Amino acid sequence: MKTNPPRSSLAAGLRSPGRWAVLPAAVLAGAALGGGYGALKTPQYAATSYVIVVPAEKSDPAAALGFAQAYGRVATDIAVTGDAQVWAGVTADTLRRNVQAATSPDAPMISITARAEQPSKAVSMADGVARALILNSTHVAGSTGVKVVQFSRATKPVAPVSPSAPLSALVGACAGGLLGGLVLLVRPKRVAARGEARHSRQAPVASAQVPAPAVAAHQPEAV
Repeated sequence: MKTNPPRSSLAAGLRSPGRWAVLPAAVLAGAALGGGYGALKTPQYAATSYVIVVPAEKSDPAAALGFAQAYGRVATDIAVTGDAQVWAGVTADTLRRNVQAATSPDAPMISITARAEQPSKAVSMADGVARALILNSTHVAGSTGVKVVQFSRATKPVAPVSPSAPLSALVGACAGGLLGGLVLLVRPKRVAARGEARHSRQAPVASAQVPAPAVAAHQPEAV
């Protein structure tokens, strides 16, 4: 006969004050880890330089948009093969890891964003990559029919773009609270599973102790 698992262990586990202490402890631990990470991590600054692709004389203006997409994909490669490393004062690996180029689907413009620990270094990296694109487009303008020109130079950032210590602490607290809530949701299922297993082991023993009903002997009727 199938029996339902006892709910006493599950209810007792949920009512236990020690179980609910996991949630605030997880929130505090997450906030401490996140705040420590934000305080110890070196702030990062970002600077963005803009270039635009323009068609040469007697060239199709629509080709500028396609070449802008192409230049945006190979911007860091062109910068590494050019003199951007010398202008920015960094290695090729630093340019590849910390410079990103983005294009617009509506305009032949390329934004070059560089990240660095120093604001001036971020500016020099972004402008160095932009300059490398301009020089490369000038060398191949005869075959492409377009050239890259400077639209806006990078400006020196005044505030870091990396998360601050309070923001990192808030994110860590949210993550810790989420993990703590998951622990509270998972553990009652384990308690119920242990109670069901214990009840299933005790059921055969209990059934064995119940005596079987005696079968009444058949008595012949008197004639």
